[in-house]
Amino acid sequence: MAPTGFFVSCVLLGFIHFSYSDPGLGCHSTNSSFLNFTSQFTMVQHQLRGLFSILDGCSFQVSQFDMLSGSDVHWWGAAGDGFQNLTNGFIISDLSLKQTYKNDSFIVRLRDNLTWDQIKVVAVWDVPTSSDFGHVLLSNYSTDGGINSSTVQPPTVLRNCIVLSDTYRMWWSFETGNDSMEIALEAAVAIDGYMAFGWAKPDASGSLMIGSDVVVAGFDDDDVPFARDYYITQMTECTKNQDGTIQGVCPDTIYNTSVTNGLGNDTNLVYGHRSDGVSFIRYRRPLQSNDSKYDIKVDPKENMVVIWATGSLKPPDSIRPFYLPQNHGGNFGHLTLNISEHRNDCIGPLDAVDKEDQDLVIADKKDPIVISSGPALHYPNPPNPLKVLYINKKEAPLLRVERGVPVKFSIQAGHDVALYITSDPIGGNATLRNMSETIYFGGPEAEGVPASPTELAWVPDRSTPDLVYYHSLFMPKMGWKVQVVDGGLPDMYTNSVALDDQQVMFFWTLSENSISIAARGEKKSGYLAIGFGRGMVNSYVYVGYIDESGDGKVSTYWIDGRDASNLHPTQENLTYVRCKSENSIITLEFARPLNPSCDRKGRPECNNIIDPSTPLKVIWAMGAQWSASASNLTERNMHFMTSKRPMSVLLMHGSAEAEEDLWPVLAVHGFMMFLAWGILLPGGILAARYLKHMKDDSWFRIHVYMQRSGLAIIFLGFLFAVAELRGLIFDSLHVIFGLLAIFLAVAQPINAYLRPKKPANGEAASTKRIIWEYIHVITGRCGFGFGVAALFSGMKHLGSRYGDENVHGLSWALILWFLVIALFIVYLEYRAMNRRRGNILTQSNWVLGNIEEEGIDLLSPNGVSVEKDNVSSDRMEVQLEPMNR
Repeated sequence: MAPTGFFVSCVLLGFIHFSYSDPGLGCHSTNSSFLNFTSQFTMVQHQLRGLFSILDGCSFQVSQFDMLSGSDVHWWGAAGDGFQNLTNGFIISDLSLKQTYKNDSFIVRLRDNLTWDQIKVVAVWDVPTSSDFGHVLLSNYSTDGGINSSTVQPPTVLRNCIVLSDTYRMWWSFETGNDSMEIALEAAVAIDGYMAFGWAKPDASGSLMIGSDVVVAGFDDDDVPFARDYYITQMTECTKNQDGTIQGVCPDTIYNTSVTNGLGNDTNLVYGHRSDGVSFIRYRRPLQSNDSKYDIKVDPKENMVVIWATGSLKPPDSIRPFYLPQNHGGNFGHLTLNISEHRNDCIGPLDAVDKEDQDLVIADKKDPIVISSGPALHYPNPPNPLKVLYINKKEAPLLRVERGVPVKFSIQAGHDVALYITSDPIGGNATLRNMSETIYFGGPEAEGVPASPTELAWVPDRSTPDLVYYHSLFMPKMGWKVQVVDGGLPDMYTNSVALDDQQVMFFWTLSENSISIAARGEKKSGYLAIGFGRGMVNSYVYVGYIDESGDGKVSTYWIDGRDASNLHPTQENLTYVRCKSENSIITLEFARPLNPSCDRKGRPECNNIIDPSTPLKVIWAMGAQWSASASNLTERNMHFMTSKRPMSVLLMHGSAEAEEDLWPVLAVHGFMMFLAWGILLPGGILAARYLKHMKDDSWFRIHVYMQRSGLAIIFLGFLFAVAELRGLIFDSLHVIFGLLAIFLAVAQPINAYLRPKKPANGEAASTKRIIWEYIHVITGRCGFGFGVAALFSGMKHLGSRYGDENVHGLSWALILWFLVIALFIVYLEYRAMNRRRGNILTQSNWVLGNIEEEGIDLLSPNGVSVEKDNVSSDRMEVQLEPMNR
């Protein structure tokens, strides 16, 4: 059993050891000059540490390897560790580094076409950003007994490490017999934070902090590392009392005003850097200093209590010209340490929450951003050229801009530096590297000098990605990141209006062939929907919501009914789609073409055309939750709030007005016009046509009274509609037919006023009289025809505006009414024909349109005047007159 267990353990250990190895480790090539070369990696970024060893001519081993993950990381070879050499390097292994590594070990095989003679530097390289995470310089070696090793240890490598907290570590190296030790403090703290570590007073009672000898390390305002001796007398800021005594957390130099005797700061800074949000500061301190009062002797053979803390720093001022550690905020502690014992408790890299340390410059629409160039001191993405871009005198800061807010640049970085904003993280004209990039601003003309700067402006819009880069067009890696954030929606869009009930804000920007739209609810909801139409039915709807995975979505639908089965998903061509929820306030954004280019017969969304010259009817709704699948929609997806009426958005004018409910107005207008054109005016015409056989002029009075009443009602109905609609819009047949009918109806009484004198009995009608009567008849008939056409077109217009099912029934009722009138006219014509047949004395002498009792018959051949007494000779009438005498 024991041999078997031992064998299984070896197999498992071998599997773990080679779990990241490339297949095919056999190598027939050797290179004695690099054989067994061993070196520690030089940390540059991503907390990379590890031991590098060459095994043979085509493979190497990596052990104790730590690294934070990158985007596309590979083993990289170069002819040197300079900027040009590294950026012109090449991938040396097919093994990619796709994860975070924690004290891992594995073997890497070179590509088949490579040998060590072609490689001077082995680096861990992020290809998309041309970032050096760490490297080994192969040329820095010595041969001694056939074993090659690097003679220079990176400053981030020490022999021992203990974990103080999840974000704080202490490294140290101590050689027996030395009178000093080297300590490195490493912590994920803010750039303005401190790291404190030291020894507690051996005979301390109570708080271990009081009387302790600590080193406070950090970075000053110029990002220069420091490490200084402090002595703690009280858990307060360092203060000087009126009697001259010092108390608090104070530098040793404050207690010891004279340093000529060797008293003061006994800590010597060795190295410091800050990367990925982690501070690393290495210093040397003596085990026993000359300052026995404020420094504690470290016995390398004894277990001693050490204390530690992290917190924020208060910068120096004129009264206290030194950094003042503030409250540690709960991140502190103590432990027992023997510096002679070997310990390596630190597994894996420190991973800071906030890894961005560069200065932040926020663009302001008022003040221009000054672009200059200067030496590279703390470039955030090494390797880098010697000269980099500065913004407002800050080296390669993070630039933050807002969409829709103009950014003004004053470019004065030199004629050899042309600023441009690009999608490429490296810059320097990606086409020279056979790469593609999107340029958002700038170019060869964006260059200038301080004496003659170039002033340019850039307006990021909603199509600008969240992350772009500012660089020089002529040299790669001179700039850094541009963070594009959403400004206020009013800044991102040129127009905005409040929709019905002021519960939804509607934003838009018109382009030549497209429109960008955003909507934001003013109340908490699970989804926000906006629609184009006069109501929910027959509308095109856009629903913004957050799905189950937490992603914002915008779905499109066509609605032709009032339940879930009438909600039809569509495939509209939306771009730049975004939806977010902040405190349950939904904001949706999208862009779409004004005129969809698709088959309008097969897809309803293809009829969703937006004409900027006509008002866009917009409605909205909010609900508690939404489902991406229309088949899963239930009553729970119904809205709890909706617009009561549509808003007419004037896209080109940037305004909107409430779409009033004009149904009552149009109903009254229609009824008045029906009363005039359907009853009164036809009645007046029929009176003049069929009532002349009456013995007196009753037909004339009926004709005049009905025509006048009809005209009065027409005029009132016209004014009522114009007043409520706030003017006339000649955009429909109904308006055209109605105006023509009104014009001809008003012309009739004017025509009657201007009629020529009627002929005397027995006289022939004058030519003017005949022409007038023809005009009167034709004008009346045409006016009536246009009036009927206006009635029917008005019904059609009402139906298209409101989609009311009652309109269809009213249209059929109107048709039936005029059919009844037509049948009644047929009946009257029949009676008149019989009456004329019984008249043996005269022919028919009626005139359609006569407004007085006259005897001119336009249908007779000679048009002679016939006396009224001779019109009806069926019976003899005797008129008796009273005798007055």
